[in-house]
Amino acid sequence: MVSMHHRTLHNRVLSVLGPAIVSGDYVPGDVLTLERIEQQFGVSRTVAREAVRVLQSMGLVVSRPRTGVTVSAETEWNVFDPQLIRWRMAGHGRDAQLRSLTELRAAVEPPAAALAAEHASPQQRSRLAELGPLMGETGRSGDLEAFLSLDIEFHRLVLVSSGNEMMAGLCEVIEEVLVGRTVHRLMPPQPEEKALRFHALVASSIVAGDADVARVAMHSIVTEVSAAVAEPPPRTPDSTEHDHG
Repeated sequence: MVSMHHRTLHNRVLSVLGPAIVSGDYVPGDVLTLERIEQQFGVSRTVAREAVRVLQSMGLVVSRPRTGVTVSAETEWNVFDPQLIRWRMAGHGRDAQLRSLTELRAAVEPPAAALAAEHASPQQRSRLAELGPLMGETGRSGDLEAFLSLDIEFHRLVLVSSGNEMMAGLCEVIEEVLVGRTVHRLMPPQPEEKALRFHALVASSIVAGDADVARVAMHSIVTEVSAAVAEPPPRTPDSTEHDHG
């Protein structure tokens, strides 16, 4: 069993090397040796290997005998990896990451909502019926932490209720977008009123089995987010953009 200390060291290496590769501090073709990682972080060969193994699973590096650990081109990255998304959202490539994720949401979430209206179980419809009003109340109160939790549950439930396992497989990706926008202060002091109404409409239309309205309402949510991402407000040293989906 891996000790907590071992895991902490492993995570420390990842938390530095991963963001450094993503931000371009290392360029494609750069070689990282296990010896260099050991010396830089003061860790064992085992910890260095495990960190490299995780980076390789993300497509950030390739490890070959006699060549070492080579940094991969961005085209090789596993862009759906939640940890990779988190690193990109925290770096200077945040705007590009937000745009690509928002475009993905626009392509996936409206048809997912329509499918949910057709395939959601009674239990799933019941929970969505609760979430619509609850999100409105929480959003208007300005409790962004509580709203984020409900928002994650809402979008996850819509994807899962679609009955499509490929759409459901994007739950963690969508969650990273929602979390990232809150963590990096891309939200207003409270969600826009029209956004709350659209969420409630998606919920009620899925409950009612109205696929067309569910699709249009979800499209309105992601369109609003797209507009916010396309025209972000000026940044300050302590905060960045704000809005919610």
